[in-house]
Amino acid sequence: MARISRLIGMGAILGCLVSLPAQGQGIFGNLADDPNKDLVEGVCLTCHRVNMITRSSGYTSEGWEELIATMIDLSHAPDVQADIVAYLSEHYPPNTNRQSVIVPGDVEVAFQEWQVPTLGQRSRDPVEAPDGAIWWVGQMGNIMGRLDPETGEMKEYTLPENAMPHSVTMDDDGNAWYTGNKNGSIGKLDPTTGVITEFKMPDPAAKDPHTAVFDDDGILWFTLQHSNMIGRLDPDTGDIKLVTAPTKRSRPYGIKVDADGAIWVACNGSNCLIKVDPETMALTENKLPIPATTVRRLDIASDGMIWYVNSSQGRLGRFDPTTGEATEWPSPSGPKSHPYALAIIDDVVWYNESGVRPDPLVRFDPVTETFQSWPIPTGNIYAGIVRHMRKTRNGDLLIHQSSTNRIIRVTISED
Repeated sequence: MARISRLIGMGAILGCLVSLPAQGQGIFGNLADDPNKDLVEGVCLTCHRVNMITRSSGYTSEGWEELIATMIDLSHAPDVQADIVAYLSEHYPPNTNRQSVIVPGDVEVAFQEWQVPTLGQRSRDPVEAPDGAIWWVGQMGNIMGRLDPETGEMKEYTLPENAMPHSVTMDDDGNAWYTGNKNGSIGKLDPTTGVITEFKMPDPAAKDPHTAVFDDDGILWFTLQHSNMIGRLDPDTGDIKLVTAPTKRSRPYGIKVDADGAIWVACNGSNCLIKVDPETMALTENKLPIPATTVRRLDIASDGMIWYVNSSQGRLGRFDPTTGEATEWPSPSGPKSHPYALAIIDDVVWYNESGVRPDPLVRFDPVTETFQSWPIPTGNIYAGIVRHMRKTRNGDLLIHQSSTNRIIRVTISED
């Protein structure tokens, strides 16, 4: 145990953010018994839950070594790295326990990856700025970052204490706006000066700004998942207004603006999509057919149809806001595939299946009602979960692998 204590004290060297509240700290679960079990618990579970190991697709020793290097820097402790890799490769070799279904097809994609500088930050939610730069947030690192995709140059910005940003979105002037998921704030970072302006929630019950989007008038709309609220922020005045979702624990999550300016919100705790009147903030709840449905993300096609992931049921859905009719298709990897992020490009639906391994990128053509999918890479292995995806101006797709600190651009060839 002395060796473990010394290692945990090396947090800055290891790159694992041990000073932050860990998702799985103290939750050891059922790791396999072995002389190195305590070592793995002391190092790996400082940052994440045990099920990230036990429910993984497993790896060879080379795969585990590559995966670990995306999360934590053990170069100053090679003996520790060797013991951890040996333990993991012996007890958690490649398996098919949660095997995804990869569907072949004619469309080709290419994945371009960047690993962000600070390991352990859980990089996520990349978005394109007006100047072509890609911004992301590192939630566990309390970081926001900027990537120049032409040169690969990256710069990270430390955010105010306990912001723990959940997402980032850009305004038309190139300012990067983040949601302070832990300290009840919205923040604006001016990239020309590095100055951060904070906007605190006016209600102490509004604790966790989640995902945000600008409307055509420059108003920022955002969800607060566990607070069960939806908010609007006027950047010119700093005025914030909040409304509570009609159903308790509906957990507002993804958010989009339709062509008429109405706001649409996904319910991650209930079978609903919520429409928000942008003038009055009146809420209209639209119930989806399967009561056990929960929805992570949604997007809106050019014909006004609302596409959503039925995460709890492993389905892809389309909601007609005119008729109130919902149509759903089973996702290729089945009811436990947990579709998560979603984006529409040229009226084709793209999303990922996060409950299976490897985590596939899925394409659905609404015209032919056909699927195609690809395993999402992390270097030479497949590991991670996409939690948000957005299109670029030229029709590429921006995704990420938060557990392995990767930002990924997907180039799509439809011909």
